[in-house]
Amino acid sequence: MAVNEKEFFSEATLKICGSLEIEKALHQCLLYIRKFIPVGQMGFHVYHPEPGIVETVAHATSSLYDAASIKNFLSKKGQKQVEDQRSLRIRVIDRLGDDPVTGPVAENFGASDLSGLVMDLVLEKTMLGVVSLFNNGKQKFNKEHVHLLSLLNKPCAIALTNSLRFRELEKIKELLIDDNKYFQKELNKFSGEKLIGAQRGLKKVMQMVQRVAPLESPVLLLGQTGTGKEVIANTIHNLSHRKNRPFIPVNCGAIPTSLLDSELFGYEKGAFTGAISKKRGRIERANGGTLFLDEIGELTPEAQVRLLRVLQEKEIDRLGGSETVRVNIRVIAATHQNLEKMMEKAQFREDLFFRLRVFPVTLPPLKNRREDIPDLIEYFIMKKSKEMKRTMMPAPSPDAIRRLMDYHWPGNIRELENAVERSLILDRGPLLFFKGIGEHPAEGPPPIPASCGVDMKKPLELNQVMAGHIQSVMNLCKGRVEGEKGAARILNIHPSTLRKKMKKLNIPFGRNLKN
Repeated sequence: MAVNEKEFFSEATLKICGSLEIEKALHQCLLYIRKFIPVGQMGFHVYHPEPGIVETVAHATSSLYDAASIKNFLSKKGQKQVEDQRSLRIRVIDRLGDDPVTGPVAENFGASDLSGLVMDLVLEKTMLGVVSLFNNGKQKFNKEHVHLLSLLNKPCAIALTNSLRFRELEKIKELLIDDNKYFQKELNKFSGEKLIGAQRGLKKVMQMVQRVAPLESPVLLLGQTGTGKEVIANTIHNLSHRKNRPFIPVNCGAIPTSLLDSELFGYEKGAFTGAISKKRGRIERANGGTLFLDEIGELTPEAQVRLLRVLQEKEIDRLGGSETVRVNIRVIAATHQNLEKMMEKAQFREDLFFRLRVFPVTLPPLKNRREDIPDLIEYFIMKKSKEMKRTMMPAPSPDAIRRLMDYHWPGNIRELENAVERSLILDRGPLLFFKGIGEHPAEGPPPIPASCGVDMKKPLELNQVMAGHIQSVMNLCKGRVEGEKGAARILNIHPSTLRKKMKKLNIPFGRNLKN
């Protein structure tokens, strides 16, 4: 039967280019061309030369069609044959199972005993992939069938490249949606976070941060729990050239051991019961940016081995996956534990320790940076008042200020933040009393703080005590007398009365303070 080639080309092109769902287009094309070519199955395949993998991206029969990602590793012989036969655009294979290239692919579809046609798809001198036709099990392919298939080289190449690009866009869209959900949660944690004390209690720390931030070196943050290690890690990230890329924090101590691998490295669909879809781990999400590993000492020995590989090779394997994923990340780790003692007890790997400890930074406890306490109190009052939707921002009472400055803060900044929140809940008026913080037993009067600037071994005059206390409150208020944040409000007296007392006690304020 004579075939009208123009009509064949036109109709087959409309079918193969009729949908971005390449498997559906492949199915429609098969139903048409089987009138002229004895084809029972069709497939689109892409060859990945570096790993030597043939990936089937779409497959169709007369009754079924499917978008797939079925990968077959080729033998060395098969890989060589692919390279040697590049000049042969169409190949006829008498038995698919006997060929080192088509054999592994045909086995997936029960077609090892069938014959086949394989055509390289080339567009603008670029090899895009392959289209395969498996016969119907009754007739063999002849020269006329080869000629008809050759007419469809460009339409098939265009259909394949459009479909691959469409899939890539869909994949990117899914990743963006996934990232948006994840980063929105993280943004809620970091919104309003601020570094307090950069010019005072944390001045030495910030000098080290500014030196290391522009580099790619790992950083190890050391210090007690609650000293603000995550805020410092975020500051390093924001001062680096990765600042516009992800900052992914991981609290290694908060993730159950059984879930640690899947959280860090991700997993493929079907990797375990309940893995209904592929999930990227925290390390993969940090690609291009910074991974912050808090409480690094809590990592299991197995996770330590895998993290060491990430630092050395810059690659990971998802759970249940067969492909290696390359990652470009900077690691900042933090701990309150003594890792050197943990190494002596074989609880922490020595090689991982030295990989992380390139540039250690030790954060001081809050008791060693008391000059930052007033600013921290003000910041947390402002932050928590906003969260609680309080219209007026309260201030600490004079007695509370004394106790807060003298308290030893074993829980550091985190304890201070919690203390502010608790006082805002308990005290609904203009003053916060911070009950329970540094309070003394009722049987004796509380000692006068050293911040009053007086020698406690000598008898004190009332004016000395008053002057010391007013000076402390003025320091807390940064020299302000009036207003919501002024010393007069905290001391619960009229601003003009306070000025008179300060003048009488020779406490500088206003212009005198500037002079």
